[in-house]
Amino acid sequence: MNHGPRTTELPTGFQVQIDPRCVRGGSLRHLVGGSPLRVMKLSDPALGMTSDDGRIAVHDTGTQILARRLLDAGIAHPRPMSGPDVDDVTVVIPVRGNQSGIDRLLAALGPSTTIVVDDGSDEPITVPGDVRLIRFDENRGPAAARNAGTAAATTEFVAFLDSDTVPAAGWLTMLLGHFADPTVAIVAPRIVGLGRVCAVEAESSAVAEYANRFSSLDMGPREALIAPGSPIAYVPSAAMIVRRSGFLGFDESLRVAEDVDLCWRTHGAGWRIRYDPIASVGHDHRETLRAMLNRRRFYGTGAAELAHRHGDLAAPVVTTVPLAVVVAGLMTRNRWGAAVAAIVLSIVYRRTSGLLDAVPRGRRIAAQNTARAAGFGLLQGCAAVLRHYWPLSLIACVCSRRFRRWFAAVAASEAAGMWVRNQLVDPEAPVMSPVHYAVYRRLDDLAYGTGLWQGALRRRSLRALRPVVSR
Repeated sequence: MNHGPRTTELPTGFQVQIDPRCVRGGSLRHLVGGSPLRVMKLSDPALGMTSDDGRIAVHDTGTQILARRLLDAGIAHPRPMSGPDVDDVTVVIPVRGNQSGIDRLLAALGPSTTIVVDDGSDEPITVPGDVRLIRFDENRGPAAARNAGTAAATTEFVAFLDSDTVPAAGWLTMLLGHFADPTVAIVAPRIVGLGRVCAVEAESSAVAEYANRFSSLDMGPREALIAPGSPIAYVPSAAMIVRRSGFLGFDESLRVAEDVDLCWRTHGAGWRIRYDPIASVGHDHRETLRAMLNRRRFYGTGAAELAHRHGDLAAPVVTTVPLAVVVAGLMTRNRWGAAVAAIVLSIVYRRTSGLLDAVPRGRRIAAQNTARAAGFGLLQGCAAVLRHYWPLSLIACVCSRRFRRWFAAVAASEAAGMWVRNQLVDPEAPVMSPVHYAVYRRLDDLAYGTGLWQGALRRRSLRALRPVVSR
């Protein structure tokens, strides 16, 4: 049984950087940021340990405690100076019937300690002589394949790569430094379209363009501490590195969402998980519309299994009563609803500004965070109507012409807003036609929502559909 990390002490020389999105005020003394949002005030000694650009270098007990506290609050991110060597890593590749993908991936990896696990391919996978091959007589699933590869490894670190991926040069070196923190059990790169990592034949299909640009495997361009309920709640097992002493093993009974389950169990055991987009791994998303939607539906079925194991952590909507009232008011699209939303938002603003009285520019920060909360609530409301509970929306559309008009307006405005947001958050990514994006986003929602309901019915439990509303 894994009992969590033996120590939480950061090594001498380890550095952390305060997140540039974190608000610093009061001669850089006050910090507002993290997830969930919090306010921290640095003492005089702590302020003296922090450079003007927000760096803290660990060299004694005080700097170690401060750096750890900021890391765990999500207010700072690691900037380790060194880490394990690539020779301390074994690459484990689960595969079923993808010989061309294996050939491409092994060529990209070059000399490395590699284990390929053939998960019951109809035509047995072949590999070069310097690559170890484990073969299953029958298909047991990617979780079992990764576990078998990890059990056969002798190094302290294991990197999982799916057979349809290609890592960018130097990806391991970029990520291994995170393991200088003894509490880190999992580190993951950003997963992007294959064309952003290596030269591939141009793909003109709008479906492939959408799948590459808006893959559910892509966690975005911002580094993060991973935890349930945070902006990035898990990292996909298509590309991740694990510390074997902190590896709890994939649940082999799961054929979907096994990576989410692993991340949440790892977090629950006291380990940390980091996501760092400085390193990237390309994923071959080329597929037909039918295949893409079936994949999204399949992902949706995993929510019921997660709800069975992790309860409310898998809730489709997590909100508060005030935020729910605000969203309901705004989504009525009439002046009475807007008035109610404005009143509740003003109350939320006053409460928030009261907490920030001692913070310079506290009222401005409170206004910004209130607006962000309202925007996040609106996104959740749209997701509920368009994605998680679309079968109920369909019934309402059949019964009410007014609801049909309202639903169409929500579907169009949400797609437009998200298209703009995606360009602002990741300006270096390829730009997709807003019309194509809107169409495929709505189909994506329908597919995932279908899987969500299928999984709930198969489990004979509506727990995966139950929202969590707190006071």
